[in-house]
Amino acid sequence: MEDHTKIRLEKIEKISELGIECYPYEFDVRDNLSDIKKSYADFTREDLEERKIEVKTAGRIISIRKMGKSAFIHFFDGEEKLQIYIRKDKVDEKVFALFKLLDIADIIGVSGTLFKTQSAELTILISDLTFLSKSLHPLPEKWHGLQDKELRFRQRYLDLIVNESSRKIVKIRSEIIQNIRMFFYEKNYVEVETPMMHSLPGGAAAKPFVTHHNSLNIDLFLRIAPELYLKRLLVGGMSRVFEINRNFRNEGISIMHNPEFTMLEFYELYKDFNYYMSLTEELITMLNEKILGCNEIEFQDKKISMSIPFKRAKYMELISEKSGVPVEDLWDEKKLLKFIEGKFNEDDIPPTFGKMLDLMFDHYVEKHLVEPTFVTYYPKAISPLSKESRLDKRETERFELFIAGMEIANGFSELNDPVEQRKRFESQVKDREKGDDEAQVVDNDFLRALEHGMAPAAGEGIGIDRLVMLYTGAENIKEVILFPTLRPKE
Repeated sequence: MEDHTKIRLEKIEKISELGIECYPYEFDVRDNLSDIKKSYADFTREDLEERKIEVKTAGRIISIRKMGKSAFIHFFDGEEKLQIYIRKDKVDEKVFALFKLLDIADIIGVSGTLFKTQSAELTILISDLTFLSKSLHPLPEKWHGLQDKELRFRQRYLDLIVNESSRKIVKIRSEIIQNIRMFFYEKNYVEVETPMMHSLPGGAAAKPFVTHHNSLNIDLFLRIAPELYLKRLLVGGMSRVFEINRNFRNEGISIMHNPEFTMLEFYELYKDFNYYMSLTEELITMLNEKILGCNEIEFQDKKISMSIPFKRAKYMELISEKSGVPVEDLWDEKKLLKFIEGKFNEDDIPPTFGKMLDLMFDHYVEKHLVEPTFVTYYPKAISPLSKESRLDKRETERFELFIAGMEIANGFSELNDPVEQRKRFESQVKDREKGDDEAQVVDNDFLRALEHGMAPAAGEGIGIDRLVMLYTGAENIKEVILFPTLRPKE
Protein backbone atom coordinates (compact mmCIF):
# COMPACT_ATOMS: atom_id res chain seq x y z
CA MET A 1 0.00 0.00 0.00
CA GLU A 2 1.32 3.45 -0.90
CA ASP A 3 2.18 5.77 2.01
CA HIS A 4 -0.34 8.44 1.03
CA THR A 5 -3.13 5.85 0.91
CA LYS A 6 -2.22 4.52 4.34
CA ILE A 7 -2.25 8.05 5.80
CA ARG A 8 -5.63 8.85 4.25
CA LEU A 9 -7.14 5.60 5.51
CA GLU A 10 -6.00 6.55 9.01
CA LYS A 11 -7.75 9.91 8.58
CA ILE A 12 -10.99 8.12 7.72
CA GLU A 13 -10.78 6.33 11.07
CA LYS A 14 -10.24 9.66 12.85
CA ILE A 15 -13.22 11.20 11.05
CA SER A 16 -15.34 8.27 12.23
CA GLU A 17 -14.08 8.82 15.78
CA LEU A 18 -15.52 12.35 15.57
CA GLY A 19 -18.93 10.74 15.03
CA ILE A 20 -19.03 11.85 11.40
CA GLU A 21 -20.36 9.60 8.62
CA CYS A 22 -17.47 9.10 6.18
CA TYR A 23 -19.62 8.14 3.20
CA PRO A 24 -23.05 9.74 3.71
CA TYR A 25 -26.01 8.92 1.48
CA GLU A 26 -26.94 12.42 0.28
CA PHE A 27 -26.33 16.13 0.52
CA ASP A 28 -28.73 18.91 -0.40
CA VAL A 29 -26.87 20.99 -3.01
CA ARG A 30 -29.01 24.11 -3.35
CA ASP A 31 -26.53 26.13 -5.41
CA ASN A 32 -24.05 24.94 -8.03
CA LEU A 33 -20.82 26.88 -8.44
CA SER A 34 -21.63 28.07 -11.96
CA ASP A 35 -24.85 29.71 -10.77
CA ILE A 36 -23.13 31.26 -7.76
CA LYS A 37 -20.42 32.84 -9.90
CA LYS A 38 -22.86 33.91 -12.60
CA SER A 39 -25.23 35.52 -10.10
CA TYR A 40 -22.78 37.20 -7.75
CA ALA A 41 -19.42 37.68 -9.47
CA ASP A 42 -20.23 41.34 -10.22
CA PHE A 43 -21.40 42.21 -6.71
CA THR A 44 -19.16 44.57 -4.77
CA ARG A 45 -17.76 43.73 -1.35
CA GLU A 46 -20.21 46.18 0.16
CA ASP A 47 -23.17 44.59 -1.66
CA LEU A 48 -22.28 41.16 -0.33
CA GLU A 49 -21.70 42.42 3.22
CA GLU A 50 -25.07 44.13 3.22
CA ARG A 51 -27.09 41.29 1.69
CA LYS A 52 -25.48 38.37 3.60
CA ILE A 53 -26.24 35.86 0.81
CA GLU A 54 -26.38 32.28 2.11
CA VAL A 55 -25.37 29.39 -0.19
CA LYS A 56 -25.12 25.63 0.15
CA THR A 57 -22.98 23.73 -2.32
CA ALA A 58 -20.48 20.89 -2.76
CA GLY A 59 -17.33 20.00 -4.65
CA ARG A 60 -13.91 18.38 -4.70
CA ILE A 61 -11.01 20.10 -2.92
CA ILE A 62 -8.25 21.08 -5.34
CA SER A 63 -6.07 23.24 -3.09
CA ILE A 64 -5.69 24.09 0.60
CA ARG A 65 -3.78 27.10 1.93
CA LYS A 66 -3.57 26.94 5.73
CA MET A 67 -2.90 29.96 7.94
CA GLY A 68 -2.99 28.72 11.53
CA LYS A 69 -6.57 29.07 12.70
CA SER A 70 -7.95 29.70 9.21
CA ALA A 71 -7.52 28.48 5.66
CA PHE A 72 -8.47 29.19 2.09
CA ILE A 73 -9.67 26.22 0.06
CA HIS A 74 -10.47 26.00 -3.62
CA PHE A 75 -12.94 23.38 -4.68
CA PHE A 76 -14.46 22.22 -7.95
CA ASP A 77 -17.89 20.78 -8.82
CA GLY A 78 -17.18 19.48 -12.31
CA GLU A 79 -18.08 22.81 -13.92
CA GLU A 80 -16.50 25.64 -11.93
CA LYS A 81 -13.96 26.38 -9.23
CA LEU A 82 -14.70 28.58 -6.21
CA GLN A 83 -12.84 29.67 -3.10
CA ILE A 84 -14.05 28.91 0.40
CA TYR A 85 -12.72 30.29 3.67
CA ILE A 86 -12.80 28.60 7.06
CA ARG A 87 -12.07 30.32 10.38
CA LYS A 88 -11.89 28.52 13.70
CA ASP A 89 -13.97 31.17 15.45
CA LYS A 90 -16.77 30.92 12.85
CA VAL A 91 -17.46 27.17 13.13
CA ASP A 92 -17.88 24.75 16.01
CA GLU A 93 -14.95 22.66 17.26
CA LYS A 94 -16.10 19.48 15.56
CA VAL A 95 -16.24 21.16 12.14
CA PHE A 96 -12.75 22.62 12.56
CA ALA A 97 -11.43 19.26 13.73
CA LEU A 98 -12.92 17.73 10.56
CA PHE A 99 -11.28 20.42 8.44
CA LYS A 100 -7.85 19.46 9.79
CA LEU A 101 -8.40 15.90 8.48
CA LEU A 102 -9.20 16.99 4.94
CA ASP A 103 -6.91 16.31 1.97
CA ILE A 104 -6.74 17.60 -1.57
CA ALA A 105 -9.20 15.60 -3.72
CA ASP A 106 -11.66 14.99 -0.86
CA ILE A 107 -15.28 15.86 -1.57
CA ILE A 108 -17.10 18.16 0.85
CA GLY A 109 -20.33 20.06 1.20
CA VAL A 110 -20.39 23.55 2.67
CA SER A 111 -22.87 26.12 3.88
CA GLY A 112 -21.91 29.72 4.31
CA THR A 113 -22.09 33.38 3.37
CA LEU A 114 -20.66 34.98 0.25
CA PHE A 115 -18.04 37.72 0.53
CA LYS A 116 -15.15 39.10 -1.48
CA THR A 117 -11.52 39.09 -0.35
CA GLN A 118 -9.12 42.03 -0.52
CA SER A 119 -8.18 40.81 -4.01
CA ALA A 120 -11.91 40.85 -4.95
CA GLU A 121 -12.20 37.05 -5.25
CA LEU A 122 -15.70 35.70 -4.63
CA THR A 123 -15.51 33.41 -1.60
CA ILE A 124 -17.76 31.46 0.76
CA LEU A 125 -17.22 32.01 4.47
CA ILE A 126 -18.01 28.59 5.90
CA SER A 127 -20.58 28.22 8.67
CA ASP A 128 -20.91 24.45 8.32
CA LEU A 129 -18.89 21.72 6.66
CA THR A 130 -20.10 18.23 5.67
CA PHE A 131 -17.74 15.42 4.78
CA LEU A 132 -18.90 13.56 1.66
CA SER A 133 -16.05 11.32 0.46
CA LYS A 134 -12.35 10.69 1.09
CA SER A 135 -10.00 10.34 -1.86
CA LEU A 136 -7.33 7.77 -1.09
CA HIS A 137 -5.04 9.26 -3.76
CA PRO A 138 -3.83 12.83 -4.43
CA LEU A 139 -4.69 14.63 -7.64
CA PRO A 140 -2.07 14.28 -10.39
CA GLU A 141 0.54 16.99 -10.78
CA LYS A 142 -1.00 19.23 -8.14
CA TRP A 143 -3.91 20.25 -10.38
CA HIS A 144 -1.67 21.56 -13.14
CA GLY A 145 -3.12 19.07 -15.57
CA LEU A 146 -2.78 15.43 -16.43
CA GLN A 147 -0.49 15.32 -19.47
CA ASP A 148 0.33 11.62 -19.84
CA LYS A 149 -2.00 10.57 -22.68
CA GLU A 150 -1.92 6.88 -21.80
CA LEU A 151 -2.89 7.64 -18.20
CA ARG A 152 -5.55 10.13 -19.33
CA PHE A 153 -7.29 7.53 -21.48
CA ARG A 154 -6.99 4.74 -18.88
CA GLN A 155 -8.12 6.91 -15.98
CA ARG A 156 -10.58 9.20 -17.71
CA TYR A 157 -12.06 10.22 -14.35
CA LEU A 158 -8.77 11.93 -13.44
CA ASP A 159 -8.57 13.50 -16.89
CA LEU A 160 -12.03 15.02 -16.43
CA ILE A 161 -11.19 16.31 -12.95
CA VAL A 162 -8.03 18.14 -13.98
CA ASN A 163 -8.35 18.95 -17.69
CA GLU A 164 -10.93 21.50 -18.74
CA SER A 165 -10.26 20.73 -22.42
CA SER A 166 -11.43 17.14 -21.91
CA ARG A 167 -14.63 18.27 -20.21
CA LYS A 168 -15.22 20.68 -23.08
CA ILE A 169 -14.98 17.86 -25.62
CA VAL A 170 -17.62 15.88 -23.71
CA LYS A 171 -19.98 18.87 -23.76
CA ILE A 172 -19.43 19.60 -27.46
CA ARG A 173 -20.04 15.94 -28.30
CA SER A 174 -23.33 16.08 -26.41
CA GLU A 175 -24.31 19.31 -28.20
CA ILE A 176 -23.53 17.78 -31.59
CA ILE A 177 -25.70 14.73 -30.93
CA GLN A 178 -28.56 16.82 -29.52
CA ASN A 179 -28.52 19.10 -32.56
CA ILE A 180 -28.40 16.16 -34.97
CA ARG A 181 -31.44 14.65 -33.29
CA MET A 182 -33.36 17.93 -33.51
CA PHE A 183 -32.38 18.31 -37.18
CA PHE A 184 -33.95 14.97 -38.07
CA TYR A 185 -36.94 15.34 -35.75
CA GLU A 186 -37.79 18.61 -37.48
CA LYS A 187 -37.69 16.82 -40.85
CA ASN A 188 -40.14 14.18 -39.56
CA TYR A 189 -37.62 11.37 -39.33
CA VAL A 190 -38.36 8.61 -36.81
CA GLU A 191 -35.54 7.55 -34.49
CA VAL A 192 -35.29 3.77 -34.28
CA GLU A 193 -33.17 1.07 -32.66
CA THR A 194 -31.96 -2.01 -34.50
CA PRO A 195 -30.15 -5.13 -33.23
CA MET A 196 -26.54 -4.96 -32.08
CA MET A 197 -26.09 -8.72 -32.43
CA HIS A 198 -26.53 -10.11 -35.95
CA SER A 199 -26.76 -13.66 -37.21
CA LEU A 200 -24.70 -12.55 -40.24
CA PRO A 201 -22.20 -9.67 -40.50
CA GLY A 202 -23.28 -7.14 -43.11
CA GLY A 203 -23.85 -3.57 -44.15
CA ALA A 204 -20.17 -2.65 -44.46
CA ALA A 205 -16.77 -4.02 -45.46
CA ALA A 206 -15.23 -4.93 -42.10
CA LYS A 207 -14.16 -7.82 -39.88
CA PRO A 208 -16.74 -8.55 -37.18
CA PHE A 209 -16.40 -9.49 -33.54
CA VAL A 210 -17.85 -12.94 -32.88
CA THR A 211 -19.70 -14.02 -29.76
CA HIS A 212 -21.72 -17.10 -28.85
CA HIS A 213 -25.29 -17.40 -27.63
CA ASN A 214 -25.37 -20.35 -25.24
CA SER A 215 -29.11 -20.99 -25.18
CA LEU A 216 -29.50 -20.98 -28.98
CA ASN A 217 -26.04 -22.52 -29.44
CA ILE A 218 -25.24 -20.17 -32.32
CA ASP A 219 -22.50 -17.68 -33.10
CA LEU A 220 -23.57 -14.06 -33.36
CA PHE A 221 -21.70 -11.05 -34.70
CA LEU A 222 -21.51 -7.63 -33.08
CA ARG A 223 -22.96 -5.07 -35.46
CA ILE A 224 -20.55 -3.63 -38.00
CA ALA A 225 -23.34 -1.45 -39.43
CA PRO A 226 -27.14 -1.20 -39.01
CA GLU A 227 -27.77 -0.65 -42.72
CA LEU A 228 -29.48 -3.88 -43.68
CA TYR A 229 -31.91 -3.64 -40.75
CA LEU A 230 -32.72 -0.01 -41.45
CA LYS A 231 -33.49 -0.88 -45.06
CA ARG A 232 -35.85 -3.60 -43.84
CA LEU A 233 -37.77 -0.73 -42.21
CA LEU A 234 -37.95 1.03 -45.60
CA VAL A 235 -39.44 -2.14 -47.04
CA GLY A 236 -42.00 -1.95 -44.22
CA GLY A 237 -43.02 1.52 -45.41
CA MET A 238 -41.24 3.70 -42.83
CA SER A 239 -40.33 6.60 -45.09
CA ARG A 240 -37.77 8.44 -42.94
CA VAL A 241 -35.68 6.74 -40.24
CA PHE A 242 -32.46 7.44 -38.41
CA GLU A 243 -30.39 5.74 -35.74
CA ILE A 244 -27.48 6.93 -33.62
CA ASN A 245 -25.79 3.64 -32.97
CA ARG A 246 -22.72 1.84 -31.74
CA ASN A 247 -20.80 -0.25 -34.26
CA PHE A 248 -18.01 -2.75 -33.65
CA ARG A 249 -15.27 -3.61 -36.12
CA ASN A 250 -12.44 -6.00 -35.40
CA GLU A 251 -9.75 -3.81 -36.90
CA GLY A 252 -6.55 -2.09 -35.91
CA ILE A 253 -6.47 0.83 -33.49
CA SER A 254 -5.11 4.15 -34.74
CA ILE A 255 -5.60 7.88 -34.28
CA MET A 256 -8.59 7.56 -36.64
CA HIS A 257 -9.97 4.14 -35.62
CA ASN A 258 -11.42 2.60 -32.49
CA PRO A 259 -13.00 -0.89 -32.58
CA GLU A 260 -16.15 0.49 -30.93
CA PHE A 261 -17.48 3.72 -32.40
CA THR A 262 -20.64 5.77 -32.90
CA MET A 263 -22.43 6.26 -36.21
CA LEU A 264 -25.43 8.22 -37.36
CA GLU A 265 -27.32 6.41 -40.13
CA PHE A 266 -30.39 7.82 -41.88
CA TYR A 267 -32.58 6.73 -44.77
CA GLU A 268 -35.41 8.27 -46.77
CA LEU A 269 -37.69 6.81 -49.40
CA TYR A 270 -38.05 8.37 -52.86
CA LYS A 271 -34.70 10.25 -52.66
CA ASP A 272 -31.33 9.70 -54.32
CA PHE A 273 -27.70 10.42 -53.50
CA ASN A 274 -27.84 13.93 -54.99
CA TYR A 275 -30.55 14.88 -52.50
CA TYR A 276 -28.52 13.40 -49.64
CA MET A 277 -25.42 15.39 -50.57
CA SER A 278 -27.53 18.55 -50.31
CA LEU A 279 -29.07 17.34 -47.04
CA THR A 280 -25.58 16.67 -45.67
CA GLU A 281 -24.51 20.21 -46.53
CA GLU A 282 -27.58 21.48 -44.69
CA LEU A 283 -26.76 19.34 -41.64
CA ILE A 284 -23.12 20.47 -41.53
CA THR A 285 -24.14 24.13 -41.98
CA MET A 286 -26.50 23.81 -39.01
CA LEU A 287 -23.76 22.26 -36.85
CA ASN A 288 -21.31 25.00 -37.85
CA GLU A 289 -23.78 27.62 -36.67
CA LYS A 290 -24.79 25.86 -33.45
CA ILE A 291 -21.36 24.65 -32.35
CA LEU A 292 -18.95 27.24 -33.77
CA GLY A 293 -21.10 30.22 -34.66
CA CYS A 294 -19.28 30.47 -38.00
CA ASN A 295 -18.51 28.45 -41.12
CA GLU A 296 -14.80 27.87 -40.50
CA ILE A 297 -13.04 25.23 -38.42
CA GLU A 298 -9.46 24.97 -37.21
CA PHE A 299 -7.93 21.52 -37.42
CA GLN A 300 -4.26 20.60 -37.10
CA ASP A 301 -3.23 24.24 -37.51
CA LYS A 302 -5.30 24.60 -40.68
CA LYS A 303 -8.27 26.89 -41.14
CA ILE A 304 -10.86 25.09 -43.22
CA SER A 305 -13.80 26.85 -44.82
CA MET A 306 -17.06 24.95 -44.37
CA SER A 307 -18.98 27.16 -46.79
CA ILE A 308 -21.35 25.43 -49.15
CA PRO A 309 -21.59 24.13 -51.77
CA PHE A 310 -18.88 21.57 -51.02
CA LYS A 311 -16.57 20.52 -53.83
CA ARG A 312 -17.58 17.37 -55.78
CA ALA A 313 -15.12 15.13 -57.62
CA LYS A 314 -15.30 11.63 -59.12
CA TYR A 315 -13.46 8.80 -57.37
CA MET A 316 -11.60 7.41 -60.39
CA GLU A 317 -10.68 10.84 -61.70
CA LEU A 318 -9.17 11.81 -58.36
CA ILE A 319 -7.02 8.67 -58.29
CA SER A 320 -5.89 9.35 -61.85
CA GLU A 321 -5.09 12.99 -61.06
CA LYS A 322 -2.98 12.19 -57.99
CA SER A 323 -1.30 8.98 -59.21
CA GLY A 324 -0.77 9.83 -62.88
CA VAL A 325 -2.45 6.60 -64.01
CA PRO A 326 -4.97 7.18 -66.83
CA VAL A 327 -8.57 6.53 -65.81
CA GLU A 328 -9.06 3.71 -68.32
CA ASP A 329 -5.91 1.99 -67.04
CA LEU A 330 -7.39 2.10 -63.55
CA TRP A 331 -10.39 0.19 -64.87
CA ASP A 332 -8.08 -2.50 -66.29
CA GLU A 333 -7.27 -4.87 -63.42
CA LYS A 334 -4.08 -6.22 -65.05
CA LYS A 335 -2.67 -2.76 -65.77
CA LEU A 336 -3.63 -1.57 -62.27
CA LEU A 337 -1.93 -4.58 -60.68
CA LYS A 338 1.24 -3.96 -62.71
CA PHE A 339 1.34 -0.34 -61.52
CA ILE A 340 0.82 -1.36 -57.89
CA GLU A 341 3.52 -4.04 -58.08
CA GLY A 342 5.96 -1.36 -59.20
CA LYS A 343 5.06 1.05 -56.38
CA PHE A 344 4.24 -1.02 -53.30
CA ASN A 345 5.82 -3.80 -51.26
CA GLU A 346 4.77 -7.32 -52.16
CA ASP A 347 3.09 -7.81 -48.77
CA ASP A 348 0.90 -4.74 -49.39
CA ILE A 349 -0.53 -5.90 -52.73
CA PRO A 350 -4.29 -6.49 -52.27
CA PRO A 351 -5.98 -9.73 -53.39
CA THR A 352 -8.88 -8.17 -55.32
CA PHE A 353 -9.58 -5.38 -57.81
CA GLY A 354 -11.71 -3.51 -55.29
CA LYS A 355 -8.98 -3.59 -52.66
CA MET A 356 -6.46 -2.36 -55.24
CA LEU A 357 -8.63 0.69 -55.88
CA ASP A 358 -8.96 1.25 -52.12
CA LEU A 359 -5.17 1.15 -51.78
CA MET A 360 -4.71 3.66 -54.59
CA PHE A 361 -7.27 6.04 -53.12
CA ASP A 362 -5.93 5.78 -49.58
CA HIS A 363 -2.34 6.29 -50.69
CA TYR A 364 -2.70 8.98 -53.33
CA VAL A 365 -5.91 10.89 -52.65
CA GLU A 366 -7.29 10.89 -49.10
CA LYS A 367 -4.66 13.09 -47.43
CA HIS A 368 -5.24 15.82 -50.02
CA LEU A 369 -8.96 16.17 -49.28
CA VAL A 370 -8.68 18.95 -46.71
CA GLU A 371 -11.50 21.23 -47.86
CA PRO A 372 -14.94 19.56 -47.62
CA THR A 373 -15.24 17.34 -50.70
CA PHE A 374 -17.86 14.88 -51.86
CA VAL A 375 -16.04 12.07 -53.65
CA THR A 376 -18.62 10.60 -56.01
CA TYR A 377 -19.37 7.68 -58.31
CA TYR A 378 -17.48 4.89 -56.56
CA PRO A 379 -16.83 1.74 -58.61
CA LYS A 380 -19.35 -1.09 -58.31
CA ALA A 381 -16.56 -3.42 -57.11
CA ILE A 382 -16.35 -1.58 -53.78
CA SER A 383 -19.99 -0.55 -53.47
CA PRO A 384 -22.08 -3.74 -53.16
CA LEU A 385 -25.13 -1.99 -51.66
CA SER A 386 -25.22 1.05 -53.98
CA LYS A 387 -27.43 1.61 -57.02
CA GLU A 388 -25.73 1.53 -60.42
CA SER A 389 -24.80 4.93 -61.87
CA ARG A 390 -27.03 6.38 -64.54
CA LEU A 391 -23.86 7.69 -66.22
CA ASP A 392 -21.52 4.68 -66.25
CA LYS A 393 -22.52 1.07 -65.49
CA ARG A 394 -19.11 0.40 -63.92
CA GLU A 395 -19.86 2.97 -61.22
CA THR A 396 -22.49 3.52 -58.54
CA GLU A 397 -24.39 6.51 -57.22
CA ARG A 398 -22.31 6.66 -54.07
CA PHE A 399 -20.48 9.48 -52.34
CA GLU A 400 -18.17 9.90 -49.40
CA LEU A 401 -17.60 13.24 -47.68
CA PHE A 402 -14.01 14.04 -46.71
CA ILE A 403 -12.93 16.92 -44.49
CA ALA A 404 -9.40 17.48 -43.16
CA GLY A 405 -8.27 14.26 -44.83
CA MET A 406 -10.85 12.20 -42.92
CA GLU A 407 -13.81 10.27 -44.23
CA ILE A 408 -16.81 11.77 -42.44
CA ALA A 409 -19.82 10.38 -44.32
CA ASN A 410 -20.75 7.63 -46.75
CA GLY A 411 -24.02 7.70 -48.66
CA PHE A 412 -25.69 6.43 -51.78
CA SER A 413 -28.78 5.78 -53.80
CA GLU A 414 -29.80 2.44 -52.32
CA LEU A 415 -29.75 -0.68 -54.45
CA ASN A 416 -33.33 -2.03 -54.30
CA ASP A 417 -33.25 -4.64 -57.08
CA PRO A 418 -33.14 -8.03 -55.26
CA VAL A 419 -31.75 -9.89 -58.30
CA GLU A 420 -28.90 -7.41 -58.74
CA GLN A 421 -28.29 -7.34 -54.98
CA ARG A 422 -27.86 -11.13 -54.94
CA LYS A 423 -25.32 -10.88 -57.79
CA ARG A 424 -23.39 -8.24 -55.83
CA PHE A 425 -23.37 -10.42 -52.70
CA GLU A 426 -22.17 -13.41 -54.74
CA SER A 427 -19.40 -11.26 -56.20
CA GLN A 428 -18.40 -10.35 -52.66
CA VAL A 429 -18.25 -14.05 -51.77
CA LYS A 430 -15.79 -14.57 -54.64
CA ASP A 431 -13.67 -11.70 -53.30
CA ARG A 432 -13.72 -13.38 -49.90
CA GLU A 433 -12.48 -16.60 -51.49
CA LYS A 434 -9.61 -14.61 -53.05
CA GLY A 435 -8.54 -13.42 -49.61
CA ASP A 436 -10.64 -10.33 -48.88
CA ASP A 437 -11.79 -11.18 -45.35
CA GLU A 438 -13.79 -7.93 -45.15
CA ALA A 439 -16.03 -8.79 -48.11
CA GLN A 440 -19.71 -9.26 -47.35
CA VAL A 441 -21.68 -12.51 -47.27
CA VAL A 442 -24.99 -13.44 -48.86
CA ASP A 443 -27.79 -12.32 -46.52
CA ASN A 444 -30.82 -14.30 -47.70
CA ASP A 445 -33.14 -12.81 -45.11
CA PHE A 446 -32.33 -9.29 -46.32
CA LEU A 447 -32.77 -10.41 -49.92
CA ARG A 448 -36.17 -11.82 -49.03
CA ALA A 449 -37.13 -8.43 -47.63
CA LEU A 450 -36.05 -6.73 -50.88
CA GLU A 451 -38.10 -9.24 -52.84
CA HIS A 452 -41.20 -7.80 -51.18
CA GLY A 453 -40.34 -4.47 -52.83
CA MET A 454 -38.43 -1.46 -51.58
CA ALA A 455 -39.17 1.94 -53.08
CA PRO A 456 -36.30 4.13 -54.39
CA ALA A 457 -34.34 5.45 -51.41
CA ALA A 458 -31.19 7.17 -50.28
CA GLY A 459 -29.14 6.27 -47.21
CA GLU A 460 -26.12 7.65 -45.41
CA GLY A 461 -23.84 7.06 -42.46
CA ILE A 462 -21.86 9.77 -40.64
CA GLY A 463 -19.12 9.02 -38.13
CA ILE A 464 -19.98 10.88 -34.94
CA ASP A 465 -16.53 10.47 -33.39
CA ARG A 466 -14.75 12.00 -36.38
CA LEU A 467 -17.32 14.77 -36.54
CA VAL A 468 -16.50 15.58 -32.90
CA MET A 469 -12.79 15.55 -33.79
CA LEU A 470 -13.46 18.20 -36.42
CA TYR A 471 -15.42 20.49 -34.12
CA THR A 472 -13.02 20.18 -31.17
CA GLY A 473 -9.71 20.07 -33.04
CA ALA A 474 -8.86 16.69 -31.46
CA GLU A 475 -6.20 14.90 -33.49
CA ASN A 476 -6.75 11.47 -31.93
CA ILE A 477 -10.08 9.66 -31.86
CA LYS A 478 -9.32 8.53 -28.29
CA GLU A 479 -9.73 12.16 -27.20
CA VAL A 480 -13.41 12.19 -28.20
CA ILE A 481 -14.38 8.72 -26.90
CA LEU A 482 -14.73 8.72 -23.15
CA PHE A 483 -13.43 5.20 -22.68
CA PRO A 484 -11.47 4.15 -25.80
CA THR A 485 -10.29 0.58 -26.36
CA LEU A 486 -6.80 0.07 -24.90
CA ARG A 487 -4.50 -2.88 -24.52
CA PRO A 488 -4.86 -4.18 -20.93
CA LYS A 489 -1.91 -3.51 -18.67
CA GLU A 490 0.07 -6.56 -17.61
